[in-house]
Amino acid sequence: MTHPRVLCLGEILLDCLADQVGKTFAEVESWTLYPGGAPANVACALTKLGTKAGFIGCVGQDEAGEELLKLLQDVGVDVTGVQRHPTAPTRKVYVLRSLSGERTFAGFGELKTTDFADAFLKSSALPVELLEHAEFLVLGTLGLAYPDTREALARALHLAEQHYVKILIDVNWRPVFWPQPDEAPERICDLLKHADFVKLSEEEAEWLFDTKDPGAIAAKLGHSEGVLVTAGAGGCRYCLGENEGHVSAFSVDVEDTTGAGDSFVAGFIHQVCQQGIKNLQQPEIAKQIIQYANAVGALTTTKPGAIAAQPTAAEVDAFLYLQQIS
Repeated sequence: MTHPRVLCLGEILLDCLADQVGKTFAEVESWTLYPGGAPANVACALTKLGTKAGFIGCVGQDEAGEELLKLLQDVGVDVTGVQRHPTAPTRKVYVLRSLSGERTFAGFGELKTTDFADAFLKSSALPVELLEHAEFLVLGTLGLAYPDTREALARALHLAEQHYVKILIDVNWRPVFWPQPDEAPERICDLLKHADFVKLSEEEAEWLFDTKDPGAIAAKLGHSEGVLVTAGAGGCRYCLGENEGHVSAFSVDVEDTTGAGDSFVAGFIHQVCQQGIKNLQQPEIAKQIIQYANAVGALTTTKPGAIAAQPTAAEVDAFLYLQQIS
């Protein structure tokens, strides 16, 4: 059995997307459910691109948990690290849409953010063998909001560092998930000290570092091998080793931006696995890797749903070829 090259630890959930745009939570008449959760999205996107990935997280012993577990298995994601909580439900998050297509998180219905299964990931049940053999560990920061999952996250980091696994952290700031949002900046910055690669949106970069400059952020972190600052349609600014630059976003017909950032992360890691980390020192290769990641993110926006919209490697290659000749 070959072990996953990449492990993604964190939440898998159902996004309940408002069918009616421009409405308040109380005004929405119906919702459409889409599988989501940033680390799960990354694991699925990597698998579709051809890099073997595993997901580590916790779901409930409920219908939603069964559905999400089956989805991961159908895509081909290794689910050895998925835990099932006997009483806490699988997380559902309600998402409102503005008339311009922007999404805002409207909470968790009648439940508190601390009530869901992903808040109770057990450190004692982590798949140690997988963490010993992986090349990358991908983390978000939402697990820091919950004591049990925070402890599991700390153990996963320790194991990863012990076995020279590269760590990529996507900040993915979502205040609605935090019982005390004011605790987030310090906890997130402590986590980032462990990162080899950091991915942030421009807003997150300003919030945590008072700058959108990836080189300046890399200098503040001190030991980082790469900082990626994304701006949606504004493309990506990057600092990879000694290489700094900006790659514009691709122009596509956008239907749904859900999960585009997660697909970008998957595209980046997939290419680093293909090309080798040492080649990030070469300016042209570093730029090509970011272009590829941008393409994976862009293609994900052309269909509804984060996971259902993710492209295969062949689709990304065809898209990039068309961009070259047009």
